[in-house]
Amino acid sequence: MNLDGDLKQLRRSIDTKLASILPKESPIAEPMLKAMRYAVLGGGKRIRPLLTCTVCSALDGRVEDALLPGCAIELIHAYSLIHDDLPAMDDDDLRHGRPSTHKQFGEAIAILAGDSLHSLAFQSIVRAPDISQDTKVKAIAALAEAAGWRGMSGGQCLDINSEGKRIPIDQLRSLHAAKTGALICTSFQIGALCAGEDEDSEHFRILTQVGRDIGLAFQIVDDILDVTSNSATLGKPSQSDEAAEKNTFPQLMGIEESQVEANKLLTSSLQLLCDTGIENPALASLLRQTVLRKN
Repeated sequence: MNLDGDLKQLRRSIDTKLASILPKESPIAEPMLKAMRYAVLGGGKRIRPLLTCTVCSALDGRVEDALLPGCAIELIHAYSLIHDDLPAMDDDDLRHGRPSTHKQFGEAIAILAGDSLHSLAFQSIVRAPDISQDTKVKAIAALAEAAGWRGMSGGQCLDINSEGKRIPIDQLRSLHAAKTGALICTSFQIGALCAGEDEDSEHFRILTQVGRDIGLAFQIVDDILDVTSNSATLGKPSQSDEAAEKNTFPQLMGIEESQVEANKLLTSSLQLLCDTGIENPALASLLRQTVLRKN
């Protein structure tokens, strides 16, 4: 089995699906559509839809059933990056090694492109052809929860309000559990739903816990890379967290201890999956790539 090859093929399938669901022409909003495609198709690791599809497969579900819902999560992620980069937010001019969407198309078009990706995400789940109406409703509810005031948007609010202040490490964990972790966690949950798991099942509960831990580990590594890597490698500005006086794990714990914590979260997650009988080599490989990445 060629795990890396399998994941690369799955990523190509995700890219193809994303390109197919993004609108190509409009009599009223051509510039906005170009900005939407620019933001989504211009780069990205596709970690969230990869997780959704791989979790579904690990539970003996069909990857095809999880593909469109996984892409919906990626659309929410892309919208969040457009808005994060805006001058009123993180004020970043570089994303995926290219000008940020607002630098390429202007702030107004970028905001509208983000808004439209947000709504397109939920439309995409509704249009998923091979999952039940009940699963669609549950997936929409999970994604709305992860993206909204108790999840990604709420975490971003806390992040902004914490700039220039020193916050306790437990509050930083809560911040990133919402800002970054919620969308990663829901990638696990929606993958399980697409495989036919009930929200009360043991597998769903375990995957939710793993999703939370991997989401936190992902953000810890992101904080470390912001300090230790450069803009060319990251494809976005490095050292931006320090410049914005943001709270980060390396700032509060140190780089070495932060890496230790990320590694512990990865190890415990892999062990939990093994103990529960969700032993899928592709999923384990993807989790390692997510936490041990270099960009």
